[in-house]
Amino acid sequence: MLTDRYGLPLSTNVAAARDAYADGVNLLLTVYPGAGAAFDRAIAADPKFALAHIGKARAFQLVVNLAGMRDSLATALTLTEGASARELSHINVFRLLFAGQAVAALAALRAHVETWPRDALVLSLAANQGGLIGMSGLPGREQGLVDFLDPLATHYGEDWWFEAHYGMALSEIGRHDAARPRIERSLAQVRRNAYGAHAFAHLCYETGERDSGIDFMRDWLPLYDRGGGLFGHLNWHLGLFELHAGHLDAGLRLYNDAFCADDHRGAVHQKLSDSSSFLWRSELAGHPRDPARWAKLLEYAREKIPHPGFSLADWHVALALAASGEDAALEDWVEGIEELVKAGRYPSGATIPTVARAFAAFQRGDHATAIDLIVPMLPDRERMGGSRAQIDLVEATLLRAYLNAGRVAEARHLIADRRPGPAILPVARLQ
Repeated sequence: MLTDRYGLPLSTNVAAARDAYADGVNLLLTVYPGAGAAFDRAIAADPKFALAHIGKARAFQLVVNLAGMRDSLATALTLTEGASARELSHINVFRLLFAGQAVAALAALRAHVETWPRDALVLSLAANQGGLIGMSGLPGREQGLVDFLDPLATHYGEDWWFEAHYGMALSEIGRHDAARPRIERSLAQVRRNAYGAHAFAHLCYETGERDSGIDFMRDWLPLYDRGGGLFGHLNWHLGLFELHAGHLDAGLRLYNDAFCADDHRGAVHQKLSDSSSFLWRSELAGHPRDPARWAKLLEYAREKIPHPGFSLADWHVALALAASGEDAALEDWVEGIEELVKAGRYPSGATIPTVARAFAAFQRGDHATAIDLIVPMLPDRERMGGSRAQIDLVEATLLRAYLNAGRVAEARHLIADRRPGPAILPVARLQ
């Protein structure tokens, strides 16, 4: 019987289909382009290979081809006769994910990996900060991700894919010494591993190694195709390091060339979050606003994300609305989120409405209101979704509000209480 790279049996008996499928899975796991074409080769070799159709559906989903995703899923569901229990469970997890049933998908995934812990493609849906645990909106989700991955580590050993994800999860809760060897081993095994590069960028951020981050990203990014799903986001990381180093011009060149919303490889929410957060951070650092950039970004947000529903995207839409002075539209946006909260359909609760109103108050110059809104929600900020590097924007906004309001003692207290490791927040007037 043929098996995948992790030793799991496959229902295909065609070696060429197995090999192409393995290529497709590796491309998904490394976040390199070409997975869809690899799954096409697997399907051409064995049209009845259901997992190849599921892999193709996942590749379609990641490039926001939802019609292709649904078609490939429908085909896979017609080919389940003769599939193993593992493959049927695998297909079911993706079926729930594609249907937008995140809670049910995570429950099915947890049950799946208890029996088949080395099904990496299924595990990948929850193994990082952008996955089903990281975006759950639930309190304690950072530690929850580590707790989820901990018992799986013995099943993977020093596998390059698992090491990168486990390492980043450890880094996000401050266990940098445990994270570093795992991330470095991952990159040593497979250098062309975009998620490994991503994990290393976060480690450098969390340990305050700005210059190492710049050197690494400048060396690594030429290995990566612009069509890769993390191309824009990894350039955002480099741009963030440049901003921390005071190199605004270098950061803005990256913004224009690699990660602004209209030239960004990645999910819609990632395009929006990278673009809006960088512009906002550059202004916190004291650089002048470019209204044309914000206007273009707000147009993109309105086209691509017309309704709230996904927390990480929603608070970055709020940034664009606040920066554009669209207070009425921002309040409508917030009220839409609050309706979802009341309906029990928004797990992160009041965190996004609160911080969105704080952004608007900050932009109006009402720093006292911004402070009063942000301070009580800070202990729950991880529920907003995203990494610590992303969520630090809220702390940076609070710091600037303190300074603008002349509340220097509170600004110093905020800095003193900041978690150890990350470089100081790049905020103007900070002494």
